[in-house]
Amino acid sequence: MISCPEIRKDVIRQHYNISTIFYRLMWGQHIHHGLWSANESPKIATRQLTEQLALHAEIRKKDRVVDIGCGMGGSSIHLAKHLNCQVTGVTISSFQRRWAAWSSRLAGTSGSTKFVCDDAEKIELPASSFDVAWSVECTEHLFDKAAFFRKMATWLRPGGKVAICAWLAGDDPLSQPQEKLVYDVCEGFFCPSLGSEQDYVNWLTAAGLRVTGVNDWTSRVSRTWEICRDRVNRFGIRRVASWIDPGQVIFIDRFQTLLDAYNTGAMKYTSFIAEKI
Repeated sequence: MISCPEIRKDVIRQHYNISTIFYRLMWGQHIHHGLWSANESPKIATRQLTEQLALHAEIRKKDRVVDIGCGMGGSSIHLAKHLNCQVTGVTISSFQRRWAAWSSRLAGTSGSTKFVCDDAEKIELPASSFDVAWSVECTEHLFDKAAFFRKMATWLRPGGKVAICAWLAGDDPLSQPQEKLVYDVCEGFFCPSLGSEQDYVNWLTAAGLRVTGVNDWTSRVSRTWEICRDRVNRFGIRRVASWIDPGQVIFIDRFQTLLDAYNTGAMKYTSFIAEKI
């Protein structure tokens, strides 16, 4: 695991309260990576990532889902609309919570979704109350990942599923330049640490979960950052960000760093499916 101890939770919250509008303008409703098979548009690619994760997790109609790090509600709304799931979305950002609730009303899914603003590491949810714990690109921001997975497991009924997509540090051993790339990504994207694939398997297993699927999607998602980098340059987003909040500039400047980390094996993008024993 590569750590960046300078990261603070209040900074993560501020980042999403301020930068969500940039995500929406630059990328779309789903503020996560796209998953490409050919030359799909980013809109289709981001939807495909949600669909593939749901397929691998074998999510069923009317499942009760908790979406940790729900962002603007993209995955929550998709699961509610297409699988009739009852979804509770959790975000640390009050701005994102309001945006997600508004988007769900527009999509006609407000009766099947509930969005709350809370800290994923502190939120209290009833034991055995969910069929699926879903988290796409949120666990990177958690400070004690092992403790979170132990807590998350209590929310699931026996036989319940975990479906996670995560940015990872590459497989050991990493060279010093590779470690530097990972550290720079952590710093720029406000991640207190990035675990490896084996770290995640160990944390999930220690939480009483049986890992049933691990899929390396790095080569299918890395195009995300080529597109984002090019859009930033084309539309002058860096300059706009510097006017609104100079603290967001480091985030924008590290897009190429993340792409380099993927291309050199310093980082991976992986989905995990696990089941509560």
